[in-house]
Amino acid sequence: MGPLIEFRDVCKYYVMGDNTVKANDHINMRIDQGEFVAIVGQSGSGKSTSMNIIGCLDVPTSGQYLLGGRDVGSMNRSQLAEIRNEMLGFIFQQYNLLPKYNLIENVEVPMMYRGISRAERKRRAVEVLTELGLSDHLKHKPSELSGGQQQRVSIARALVGEPPIILADEPTGALDSKTGKEVLRLLQELHQKGKTVVLITHDNSIARQAKRIIRLEDGCVVYDGPSDDPAAFRTHAEEVQAE
Repeated sequence: MGPLIEFRDVCKYYVMGDNTVKANDHINMRIDQGEFVAIVGQSGSGKSTSMNIIGCLDVPTSGQYLLGGRDVGSMNRSQLAEIRNEMLGFIFQQYNLLPKYNLIENVEVPMMYRGISRAERKRRAVEVLTELGLSDHLKHKPSELSGGQQQRVSIARALVGEPPIILADEPTGALDSKTGKEVLRLLQELHQKGKTVVLITHDNSIARQAKRIIRLEDGCVVYDGPSDDPAAFRTHAEEVQAE
């Protein structure tokens, strides 16, 4: 069986006035089923562009992105939406919850696009919210919850469709350190249960939670290896200087 996520010489270019920005510049990477990988980089490194491509929110300018062996670059918008809903659960820094909906209704949203019955949607939403410790808040609106509770609702929404991949974009960025640790613990538990977790972050201390680090600089991969290797957290310039 091939990798779950694969970039083959992926480039993503943006034209800004007279300049062409290489957000992703010939990136090759493979992520297998069940891995916990952090894609790390500072602003402008290309990590957000990589996340958008992994999440089927954008497609490469050139090269291939394969998700579950399928070529995403050749898909139309409806096919992209379908594979996104089937394969990926998203956890965002800002939660992206619908303020007028209660927790059950927020978690039901991904299932509405699959044609799942209302009764089954509610059953699954209640089940996953309960597993995440939110059984006393099912009818509450997001504004009635703490930041940590809102992020748990976001995690419940990502999990409810049982996707094989959890894509977490700076999931602790809006949280205090204690609550952030709780969210990272939940991601570790998901990994232990067999989920493929891809964590996007600029923070080395957060990235250390993953088993493997892919570090980007200027749109290129400068490190891909275990998170316990000191080289994982050195910039390319520092690596050259060390040599």
